[in-house]
Amino acid sequence: MANSDIQSTVKNLHPLEVRVILSYKKGDELTVEKVEKDLGFKGGNGNQALSWLAGKGLVSELRRETSVFYELTDLGKEWKEKGSPEERIIELVRIKSGLRMPEIAANLKLENKDIGSAFGSLSKLGVLAMDAEKKVTLALPADQLKDGRPVKGEAAEHFAVIRGLLDKAAAAEGGSLAEAGLSAAEKTAMSGIAKKRGAADAPFRQQDRETVVFGFTADAEPVAAALKAAGITGDEVGSLTPEMLESGDWKGKTFRSYNVQVPPTRLIPGRTNPYAKFIEDVKDKLTTLGFEEFDGPLVETEFWNSDALFMPQFHSARDIHDVYRIAEPDKAKAIEEPWLSNVASAHENGGKTGSRGWNYKFDREFTKRLILRSQGTVLSAKQLPKAKIPGKYFGIVRCFRYDQVNATHGADFYQTEGIVLGEDVNLKTLLGMLEMFAVEVAGAKEVKYVPGYFPFTEPSVEVHIKHPVLGWFEMGGSGIFRPEVTASMGIDVPVAAWGLGIDRIALMALGLSDLRELFTPVVENVRLRRTKDTAAAV
Repeated sequence: MANSDIQSTVKNLHPLEVRVILSYKKGDELTVEKVEKDLGFKGGNGNQALSWLAGKGLVSELRRETSVFYELTDLGKEWKEKGSPEERIIELVRIKSGLRMPEIAANLKLENKDIGSAFGSLSKLGVLAMDAEKKVTLALPADQLKDGRPVKGEAAEHFAVIRGLLDKAAAAEGGSLAEAGLSAAEKTAMSGIAKKRGAADAPFRQQDRETVVFGFTADAEPVAAALKAAGITGDEVGSLTPEMLESGDWKGKTFRSYNVQVPPTRLIPGRTNPYAKFIEDVKDKLTTLGFEEFDGPLVETEFWNSDALFMPQFHSARDIHDVYRIAEPDKAKAIEEPWLSNVASAHENGGKTGSRGWNYKFDREFTKRLILRSQGTVLSAKQLPKAKIPGKYFGIVRCFRYDQVNATHGADFYQTEGIVLGEDVNLKTLLGMLEMFAVEVAGAKEVKYVPGYFPFTEPSVEVHIKHPVLGWFEMGGSGIFRPEVTASMGIDVPVAAWGLGIDRIALMALGLSDLRELFTPVVENVRLRRTKDTAAAV
């Protein structure tokens, strides 16, 4: 290493690195545990120092060693405090004879499987037995027992080893024992009471830890010499504090040098729009719960927007004043089969759904008409033919509907739409999802469910939440899809569906009282968290 490189490296060393370099020599083997113990580093400092030195090429990895440790679990701590199930069974039977296994479990408040396992072990050791009436009895004289443990023979050794392991682990740092430090008898006993996975019902958890062993490279020696020549020890003070100035402790101290030419951390002044961040958080929450996200085009046909949802073509919502029609082109070329024929039959006579239908002539040209989607449920309908059973799906959907714009309505709005399919899906499943949105997502304190009507669900439920300023308002509609909807799409299991106004949910969650504020700079200045006094927040 050239002299200029050595000096550059010395200037960029952290005090932790300096202390490692000066405390060891070439040929020494270093590990995180050794460095932290020898140099009195805080937890994690050893890993930082060795990682930084490896990045500078001053140490390199020699090998990796895998060691087994046994960590005391909460159950193990309970064993130490109250005794193991074996000890507690012996003591109970000694005091109260003639008990059967279920009675022992009830008395000790332990699981039947734990009692059975403990009895099997004690039976092999000749401590307990079971008579013809399946009552548990002592197989040892009472004078051979003390504190629930045998005092002689193989059984006594077994209990002494278990008790010794519990005591050693409780006294050890972090409640962890290294396998390398255990005797043969302790290893044998540990193999029966430790688990690697599912250790919640075991007194010890087995952990395999990999230790990386480092050694100095050839470049470390000249760096160490340069540090000594410069009088750098690693104990230099990193910052001058007001307390040091006040007390005068700074006098006589050596301070670290700083490179004032190092560029500062780049600060990006922009930030995520709060409403966009809120929507992303909702998506994260639903995907964490196992939902798959669906999406689709803004322009839809009357077929998927309404007909597939068993909304009759003479329904008032089809009026031009409620949906936005596309001028050019005004119709789709075709509708997918067999869905078109299935839906047409369901409307006309119920088809194969068990329904009587709406009893009118289904217009196969009208159904091709193109519109801006007016509800998010259109995506749920399109998802049904390709949905997995059981399955859970959701979407954050932009919708358009001719409406009077005010504090709780908009002509361009978002809905969170979702469906859950499965044999066991019912109204209780749906109400649980609605409560999650109202309480956990919107942050509402008061929620109520109101019977509703939608052509595509039965039963139908509206969920209402109470806003501290606006009062009660509808958060959205939901229900169980009717067979006319599901059977037409090849689904024969219950489907719970909901379409909630995500804009309205955001009013509660972001502390606002007007939907229009979500899309103006006002939202940047509000307190972006749930508050008890939403009015104060806006």
